[in-house]
Amino acid sequence: MVLAERRHGDKPAVMLDRTIFYPTSGGQPHDTGFLGQARILDVQEEEGTEAILHILDSPIPLGPVAGRIDWERRFDHMQQHTGQHILSQAFVRVAQAPTVSFHLGEETSTIDLELPQPMSSLMREAEDLASQIVFEDRPVHVLTADREALRTLGVRKESQREGDIRVIDVEGFDRSPCGGTHVRRSGEIGIIAILAFERYKGGTRAEFACGGRALRTFRRDHEVLKELARLHSAHPYETPRLIEKLLQERAALTRENAKLRDQAQDWEALELLDRADKLGEAALVCRSFSGRTIESLKVLAQKITARSPSVAILGQVQDAAQLVVARSSNLPGDCGAAVKEAAARLGGRGGGKPDIAQAGGIAVGALQSWFDALQEHFRASMIKENPQGKEHDR
Repeated sequence: MVLAERRHGDKPAVMLDRTIFYPTSGGQPHDTGFLGQARILDVQEEEGTEAILHILDSPIPLGPVAGRIDWERRFDHMQQHTGQHILSQAFVRVAQAPTVSFHLGEETSTIDLELPQPMSSLMREAEDLASQIVFEDRPVHVLTADREALRTLGVRKESQREGDIRVIDVEGFDRSPCGGTHVRRSGEIGIIAILAFERYKGGTRAEFACGGRALRTFRRDHEVLKELARLHSAHPYETPRLIEKLLQERAALTRENAKLRDQAQDWEALELLDRADKLGEAALVCRSFSGRTIESLKVLAQKITARSPSVAILGQVQDAAQLVVARSSNLPGDCGAAVKEAAARLGGRGGGKPDIAQAGGIAVGALQSWFDALQEHFRASMIKENPQGKEHDR
């Protein structure tokens, strides 16, 4: 029965006299389904009350209404939540590690544990114990107790609620206060699988999946493993060793490639210096490239200026132009200042240190003007330092 209409943001919402739809609470997401012809988008506890708000995609009138729950989603949540109860108790049994919090996600779930030093052996032991409880198909009971009676039930955690408290009892294994949805017998969970774990905020976060989620995860992972094995023409279980070997070979090739690139840039620097113009008594290398990264040009400019007193102005052209300017340490001029002066007059942006700077965002048509401006900066700097000297540019 629809008792009242509400608005939740820009969506219609209703309150019922009773409901089969679980609201978001205790780490478990809400149910979905239909009220009449309206799809349920969210279910929430109304703030400050115990009323349940059903948020819809379209309005429905006051009065009687039929509800239809999305059972696949509900049963999935039942499997994950009951599996969490069993897994949390398993960690208490094998590692004395209580659960601090639980989150039921879209594909996997997590529990945060008071476990400072997670180990694979503990994870396997907890997973084995939890799976044993599932395979034994133990009944899952719903008990009701007040706060005083709760103390006598041996529950895994306390409850701050008043009045009647709902307790989920996995027969002979775990009792915990909980208002969530759960399966009737542990066998309905199917399987509990710990997928990953990590240290988290001084404790441990364990990622897991139960039932249908675990099955889908195993199928997906196995398909990936088979494809990797096919690519390596090997058995799936051999792929870790083969991939490790490939990574080692790749690292060796990367080192060798870097060494060869460095040698090639040494030879390129010598060739550019041999063909350089003169800037006073220094060499002037002024070249533009395509298909080079600005980082590679920076390395080349530094190699040039380290080998001989020189100024290197190297540009690269794609959609826009970039450039690097560098000078030998014994030459006058300030690369960073020169770049800023050119950017102020010609557009673009950049900066750097006295001995090396770079610029970007340069219009392709303005690159030659940048070359001219930077050359003029160093000519002026050399004349200022040696006003009696003469330049012999060729």
